[in-house]
Amino acid sequence: MSGQVFEVFYRVVRAIPAGKVATYGQIARLAGMPRCARTVGYAMAGCQDPSVPCHRVVDRYGGTKACFDTLAPGTQRAMLEAEGVPFRPDGTVDLAQCRWEP
Repeated sequence: MSGQVFEVFYRVVRAIPAGKVATYGQIARLAGMPRCARTVGYAMAGCQDPSVPCHRVVDRYGGTKACFDTLAPGTQRAMLEAEGVPFRPDGTVDLAQCRWEP
């Protein structure tokens, strides 16, 4: 069951363009499962498919997660900055500027 559900989330995440981000809750809503933001988190944390840009998914405040820092601390932030995603002084993504709106 979770594999099928996760694949629905992965399909949504694959659509996020470079330079944009989406929140866990936003992914859940777009997948038709609005109360499953935590499940989206599990799906992203466990994803081994390089075609899924999991680093483009952040928490509702624009925060990055350590589970994406696979190479070193700050990996997710570095990947997002390389795509032009702006960060605020507090270290969170500026969602007002780069939230993906499909």
